Formats: sequence, C-alpha cells, structure tokens
Amino acid sequence: MAMTFDPFTELDRLAGSLLATRQGPRQMPVDLYRDGDRYVLSADMPGVDPGSVDVDVDGQVLTVKAQRTADARTGAQWLAKERPYGSYLRQFSLGEGVDASGISAHYDAGVLSIVIPVTQKAAPRRIEVTTSPAAAVETSSGSGSGSGTTQAESESTRTGADTASTSA
Repeated sequence: MAMTFDPFTELDRLAGSLLATRQGPRQMPVDLYRDGDRYVLSADMPGVDPGSVDVDVDGQVLTVKAQRTADARTGAQWLAKERPYGSYLRQFSLGEGVDASGISAHYDAGVLSIVIPVTQKAAPRRIEVTTSPAAAVETSSGSGSGSGTTQAESESTRTGADTASTSA
C-alpha cells in the first residue's frame, strides 16, 4: 500500500489533537426541528454501541449520554488513529408545553432520533376577540359626568372628536 507523507497535514493533525485534549464528555452534533405537533431531535453518534445510549428526563431537562470505546487491538501498529472515543453528553431544556411522558427514542445507523410530543394546550391557536354591548354602556354611563347624554350621543361626540383630531 503506497502512502505519501505530507508534513503540513501531519502538523495540522497533531496540533488539532493536542488542542482538543479536553477532559470530560464530548458534545454530539444535533438537528432539532418542529414537525406539526412534535419536536424531532436527531443526534449523530457513529460507532456508538446502542446499549451505551442513555436518554432520560428529569423535570424540564432532557439528557442524552453515550459511550464510544476505543479500538484496543493488541499487537497492532497504528498508522493513524483519528476517530474520537470517550463519553458524549448533551442536555436540552424542554420548557413548557411538551409531553415529557410521551418522549420516544430510536437508534439506527449511527443516528439517535428522539421524538418529543407537544401538549394539546401548548399547540398554537387563534383567539377570537369579542366585544359586548353591555361593556360599552357601562363605560359611557360610569364616567360620572351626570350630563344625561345617551350612549348614541356619546358615540357621536367621540367620533366627531376623533375625526377633528385626525383632520387637523
């Protein structure tokens, strides 16, 4: 097998591995979108053993944990070992309006898909605004002016005042 040596590529790889040696869990890349009455979260976890994936909800926090073990071949001479391993952790704040008891998860081909249903009361809806004639009567008669004007006279006076102020 013919291999070429590029010192700049090797230097870049070495610098990246030295700078990326942080202790603690790694973050997994995710996509999150809303599809009708549910949120769908997709997390990339290639090479992760499905048995090590742990998804739990505690209050309003959704936690995803996974473990990827390093390939430990004894007696092998490694020419390149670039694939990351270790623990992965990601937490999401759920907020109000999601059905935490209805959350489901599925792992297939290195992608974890989590479906988070939205509660019916949190679904967007249009609220109709209505007026009642009784409220208008209380407003004009409750002013305490004692002038004895009727509601119709008050309405015409207000309309005239509005017209006068907009035409000036």
